[in-house]
Amino acid sequence: MAATDMSAQDPHIPQPHVDDGKLAEQITRELTLDKDPEHPTAPDQFDERYCTTKWEIWAYYAYYIGNNGLSLFNFGPTAFQNLLYQAAGEDATLYFIGRERSIESIVLLSNGISFAIQVVIFLVIGSFADFGTWRPNILITLSIIAYAIGFGWLGVHTADKWHVGVGLYIVGLIAYQTTLTFWLAAFPSLARNTPEMKAKADDYTAGVISRDEYDYADTMERSKLANFAFYVQSVAEIVILVVIVGIMFGLKVNASDENNNWGLSVLIAFASGVWLLVSLPWFFLEKCRPGQDTQGKNIFLAGLWQLYYALRQVWKLKQSLLYLIGYFLLGDSLNTTVTVISTLQNNVVSYNTLQLTYLLIAGIAAQAVGIYSFWFIQQRFKLGTKTMFNTIAVAIILLDGWGIIGIWTEKFGFHHGWEFWLYQVYYGLFVCPWYSYSQIMISEVAPRGHDFLFFSLFSIVGKTSSFIGPLVSSAIIDASPSGNASTPFYFLFSLSLVSFGVLMIWLDLKKSRQEQEVFLQGKDRVNL
Repeated sequence: MAATDMSAQDPHIPQPHVDDGKLAEQITRELTLDKDPEHPTAPDQFDERYCTTKWEIWAYYAYYIGNNGLSLFNFGPTAFQNLLYQAAGEDATLYFIGRERSIESIVLLSNGISFAIQVVIFLVIGSFADFGTWRPNILITLSIIAYAIGFGWLGVHTADKWHVGVGLYIVGLIAYQTTLTFWLAAFPSLARNTPEMKAKADDYTAGVISRDEYDYADTMERSKLANFAFYVQSVAEIVILVVIVGIMFGLKVNASDENNNWGLSVLIAFASGVWLLVSLPWFFLEKCRPGQDTQGKNIFLAGLWQLYYALRQVWKLKQSLLYLIGYFLLGDSLNTTVTVISTLQNNVVSYNTLQLTYLLIAGIAAQAVGIYSFWFIQQRFKLGTKTMFNTIAVAIILLDGWGIIGIWTEKFGFHHGWEFWLYQVYYGLFVCPWYSYSQIMISEVAPRGHDFLFFSLFSIVGKTSSFIGPLVSSAIIDASPSGNASTPFYFLFSLSLVSFGVLMIWLDLKKSRQEQEVFLQGKDRVNL
């Protein structure tokens, strides 16, 4: 049961062949045998060269301050859609990919193209990023592409350049999502190489603590790192947005459409510049921790083999698959809920850049409070990750319930300006922790040493949900006799309720850890 850092096994030990049908049964039987109950082996082995330092952790936080989504995920899509509307004029259509299409259709097709490319990138890179020590180069390369796209918007701020805007939008989404995913995939290794976890491993080996206590410490260390990264990013993003408000006043974005267009491009470039600046410490301070051993294989072939093995054996990781399903359903509901509410919000504030920024500041301030409060409560009352995750799921259900009310009445239900201020605060306090705890849950169900592969797979599922949900909601609105933009909340409320029920009743993280042990030992026994 011994595993090196990131679960890399010793390639010099010969591995016997075991029939697939007998493999799981044999390994499970071995796991129940405590060969040395007084001196058990810790799941994580430590090398002082790769011990996580405080400076490295703060550099990790700093990267997320830059990769906050403002440039390519918030202002970028706004600038893109703004140019489309101006270019389309009263006809509200543009010629795109062979025929005249509506603005909504162009946006959806662009999202689909971006998603398809992301799937290929995640499957190819994610499959072999768990090998060797070259992984930091992935994030550096993708980040450089993201910076270039951000600065490129300075040359695209008139309606006649909407074609260029399509390219910047598509590549920008790819760059943002891939950098975020491969940055996230590093946090389990960071957490498991801290001095605190080394002390817990020594205690476990000495018999001072049990395996359950060690696993709980591992969970809390990962939770602490993920939540504090989100908290630090939220606080810093408020400062960035305050500066952005000053820039907008200086550019007089409310004076004309041209000023507003130029203002959006400047904001994207400014946010990209901040991203570049604060990401540099992580590029220099991240330690190149070794991943799995390729066992003499070419790294690309080893990656393809790992992908093949994972897809072939993942059905034995029943709890991981269960969370994958729940993650897809609840992520679909949340992503689409945010999209629907954003559409309703934009109709109320009419794409006013200044007003949208004020709302964003309120939401992120609440987000900082929410993230810190969730972590404090979890630590204070020693609650598990699943408990915190379930709390967020309930908050999402209540949010969809509020939207349903808006179908029946105009008095409230996302129809008035004050509701969107309330929404931003509620969303920040109770829903935004999803973005840290859903990732912590991925690290709970991902076998050690396979973080990049599993984070890539979950990212694909997450992007699929963000692509399918809006299409279903659009069809629901079109089928509604009145064309009521709130009607998707019927579907979203039901979807949130079902996914919450599936995860609350059947997901068992302790059983998942046992399945991961079987998976890892089974892979070690298979002769490459």
